[in-house]
Amino acid sequence: MEKENVSSYLDEFFKLKKIYKDKIELYIGLEIDYLDENSNPAAEYFQNLPLDYRIGSVHLLKDEKGEIVDIDCSKEVFKERLEKHFHNDLKTTVLAYYNQLMTMVGLGGFDIVGHADKIAYNASFCQVDVTAQEWYKQTVRELFAYIAEKGYMMEINTKAFHQLGVFYPSVTNFSLIREMNIPVLVNSDSHFPELVNDGRTEALQALKSAGINVVMELTGGVWQKALIL
Repeated sequence: MEKENVSSYLDEFFKLKKIYKDKIELYIGLEIDYLDENSNPAAEYFQNLPLDYRIGSVHLLKDEKGEIVDIDCSKEVFKERLEKHFHNDLKTTVLAYYNQLMTMVGLGGFDIVGHADKIAYNASFCQVDVTAQEWYKQTVRELFAYIAEKGYMMEINTKAFHQLGVFYPSVTNFSLIREMNIPVLVNSDSHFPELVNDGRTEALQALKSAGINVVMELTGGVWQKALIL
């Protein structure tokens, strides 16, 4: 969303909230990119918006020339950008992604960590065993531990499930979520109304299979625990 469109986004929401106040609870949020220490969820501009919740995410990295590179792309495009902007150095690029997340968590200003290991799918396309390597697993553990320490919620992002068969974070990391007692919520990251519940049932089942029996829901203006049935 361009900055000039934020006002119309807010205006439309508050109009709909008034119209449907007796029928449905409506809440407004924003997914906010961490780019650097000047542009991130904790920035004054984002903090002053009348939002019910904020999602903090990383989609972008800077290359050595300072050019902003979108790494939240198809696996084929990611591979091309890895070669063009990052000398085909997968480990350094993955570590830069997680370092951005760590810095974002430290700065705060949000409620929910968005698709915490999103780079994993694209990285695995470039090197199939990358997520099984000890340095990678330790990096993810450190991030999750920091999220737990700071008390943030983490989304289980279902956007790619029906297309690619994956959640973000990966089901292989659900045991870490349980171990560290990180509160989670299921989010389709939907860009289309008809996909608003896409993958939700499967994600809830996967969480329950991993021993996670509750998710967070915003109800009555308060984040509350809801039992997975």
